[in-house]
Amino acid sequence: MTAFQKLVEMPLTGRNDSYAPADFAERVLPIHPQTDEGRRRLNYATHFLLGTMWGSAYGLVAARGMRGKRAVTVVFGTVYTGDVMLNTSLGLYQPSTWSSRDWVIDVGEKFIQAAATGAAFDRFLDPNRRAS
Repeated sequence: MTAFQKLVEMPLTGRNDSYAPADFAERVLPIHPQTDEGRRRLNYATHFLLGTMWGSAYGLVAARGMRGKRAVTVVFGTVYTGDVMLNTSLGLYQPSTWSSRDWVIDVGEKFIQAAATGAAFDRFLDPNRRAS
């Protein structure tokens, strides 16, 4: 889970942990935990790897010279669209059944993730950033 999900969104909405990342990993990899603890670990590991993918996407866009809001918009649009399409094609998502609240939570959280990734990259990881 992201810090935003755990500390802000879930307490506000009363939503339980999402196991969508674990569902994805179990669908595409030969990994099938036998215990609740194993599934929880898989879920967190997959969350971490998906976050790394967002960071890698931002790094690729930054390498092409984009930064800030423009780069976040490009990364979010590309990665989010791919995420929904892939998970829908795997039978893990059914966006046509989502409520407006579900859409707001999903889009909002993933946009915040893209923005936080961009801010962290631009502030701490950008190899072209001048030391202050």
